[in-house]
Amino acid sequence: MSDPNRIRRQQILREAEGYLDLITVFGDRLPCQPEIRDRVAQRVLDTLDRIDNPGGLKGHILFLRGTALRAMKRYIEAVPPLREAAEIEQQNVHIRLSLAWCYKRCRRLDLAIQTLEEALESDPAYAILHYNLACYWSLAGNVKYAVMYLSQAFELDPEYRDLVHSEHDFDPIRNHPHFQALTTVIV
Repeated sequence: MSDPNRIRRQQILREAEGYLDLITVFGDRLPCQPEIRDRVAQRVLDTLDRIDNPGGLKGHILFLRGTALRAMKRYIEAVPPLREAAEIEQQNVHIRLSLAWCYKRCRRLDLAIQTLEEALESDPAYAILHYNLACYWSLAGNVKYAVMYLSQAFELDPEYRDLVHSEHDFDPIRNHPHFQALTTVIV
């Protein structure tokens, strides 16, 4: 016998995920107009509000809520649901990436770095964690850690080399000899 509440929750979640896909699927390559993006993201929040008993899906629901707020550039508001989702789903690297992303935009590099270093404990082979840590350490002015994490990102996924030249997060250390030595190596 199926649980009608579980089925309803799944339908609502799929609806919310569909709305999020509409505004995030093309990322920066083809961004939505802000007013449309915000209306659709608000629709995600309203849809999630229809779930009265999250059951075992609370972490995922919080992640979707934080992602919608993040899409609306309401980073400070996105932090609490993302932080709670990260506590519930401690092994979920995507939640921690989103949380760190928001911390960066809230000017809390210390928390962004801490969040990604915790994520590395779950999955040290995830190249984007190393790359983002390199970005955050660069912004914090720590060349040693920025170069170390960037080197690890390159080892895990050499395609990250293609991103460095246009990544403004590396501007604070771009002229440092250690950074130049790492980024000018021919592969």
